[in-house]
Order: sequence, then C-alpha cells, then structure tokens
Amino acid sequence: MTTSKHSASEPPDERKLSRILDPEQVKRALRRIAHEIVERSGGAERLALVGIHTRGVPLANRIAELVGSIEGTPPLVGTLDIALYRDDTSMRVSSAMLHPTDVDFDVSDLLVVLVDDVLFTGRTIRAAMDALVDLGRPAAIQLAVLVDRGHRELPIRADYVGKNIPTSREQRVVVKLAEIDGEDGVYLENTREERDG
Repeated sequence: MTTSKHSASEPPDERKLSRILDPEQVKRALRRIAHEIVERSGGAERLALVGIHTRGVPLANRIAELVGSIEGTPPLVGTLDIALYRDDTSMRVSSAMLHPTDVDFDVSDLLVVLVDDVLFTGRTIRAAMDALVDLGRPAAIQLAVLVDRGHRELPIRADYVGKNIPTSREQRVVVKLAEIDGEDGVYLENTREERDG
C-alpha cells in the first residue's frame, strides 16, 4: 500500500500536488491519535505499537513517544514487513524489497496497535495481521492510520484516524515524513490524465 511511489517517467517533484495536511496538522493528528490510544487502552503497560514498513515505522515511533509523554512510560514498539504476506504481489519477492521485521517482545496478551500511513483497500492491513499472528496471539489488534482514503476491498476499518480524505480511484494520497522524505505533509495527486492517456 505504499502511496508515495511514482512512475520513473515522471519524478515526484515534477508532479502537481495539493497539500491536505501541513507539518503542524500532521503533528496535531498524531497527538490526537496518541491521546485516543491512551484513553482506550487504559495506559501503556500492556500496549505495543507496531509500524508497517515503510512510513508506518516512523509514525509508530512518534506516536509511542507521545504516549510516553502522556503516561510517563512509553509503550513497546516494533516494525513489521508484510511483503511475503501480501495477496496482490508476485510470490517471488526479491531481497531488495524486504525490510527487517523487528518485534523483540512477545505479542501474546498485549493490545497491539498496527500503525500505517494510509488505509486504502485494506489488503496491507490484512497481510500485517497475518504476519503479526505468526508471532503470537495478541489480546487484541487495533489499527491507527494517518489517512483513511476509502475504497475498501476488505471489511477492515481503522480504530484511530488522523484524517479522512474522500478520494476517487484516479487520485493518489502522498504521505511525506521528515524521517524518510525530509519533510512532513500529506498531499493529494490527481492521476486521471495519466490513466486516461
């Protein structure tokens, strides 16, 4: 579900993007998600945040830091690669496509919040749940996303959403994070001309 990839023929900096969230709005959205997680989880004691590569990882780390500042104790944090669990990619996944899964704690009996940048069809989250339960049996699995853009193909919904952005399938949501892209922002890109052409 990586939403920020572009075709090689047209680099991202040459595309016209409409900004939906600026850096301060991204920060506020994550702060709100952190407060909601604390409120619903009852604290950080049995809580773990697991970021889905790629942009879910820095988001999980940021939310964990915010939860820690609220609770005084940060939750456990892990990272998950779901490339081998997807049902919409080739069975042949190159090593260059893989990122490390780093969950160095027992997920059993924890409330695990999966964290990703954009919720779209739901297939990434289904794959993430499959990967997670291979590591143990959480008490519950919840989902936090910075953006929910709709168009679900599976019965999956987010428990915590930074912003709902109604989109058409001809549009693309581009999330930029400082840790990866050098800036924070959420943009909407219209690809209708590209598809019609």
